[in-house]
Amino acid sequence: MAIEKVKAFFAKFGLADRIREFETSSATVALAAQALGCAENRIAKTLSFHVGEKVVLVVAAGDAKIDNAKYKARFGTKAKMLAFEEAEELIGHAVGGVCPFAVNEGVETYLDVSLKRFETVFPACGSSNSAIELTIAELETYSGYQEWVDVCKLPEETPAV
Repeated sequence: MAIEKVKAFFAKFGLADRIREFETSSATVALAAQALGCAENRIAKTLSFHVGEKVVLVVAAGDAKIDNAKYKARFGTKAKMLAFEEAEELIGHAVGGVCPFAVNEGVETYLDVSLKRFETVFPACGSSNSAIELTIAELETYSGYQEWVDVCKLPEETPAV
């Protein structure tokens, strides 16, 4: 089970006891925020994409959405998310628990600048009812990220229609 892999990963750093498991689902941003009692924007959601032959994870704030133009400019291709049934096999975590910790070899992780607004954020931990509170510096350390990217837009950046 993926949460066990994440617990073992964090145990190496003495942080496994910081993982929170809930009686209810935290599989979506809204459900995670409700379970944690925090604002949705502080949920560090992990989005998964195909970039050529690679699998790329983008960890972004809960209120951020992929900006297709920015994404294409950074990754050189249109944003194509992994299909639901591909996630567990390609990343090592199923949809609802996808996180940047203890992922399969070759998976690349990027952190979106939308997260930099917060002192701490809450990424999932490999299951649809788990999370851990990390500082941004801790997220950098434990996610094994490649680099910070700017591939999202925030609600206030969305033009009014």
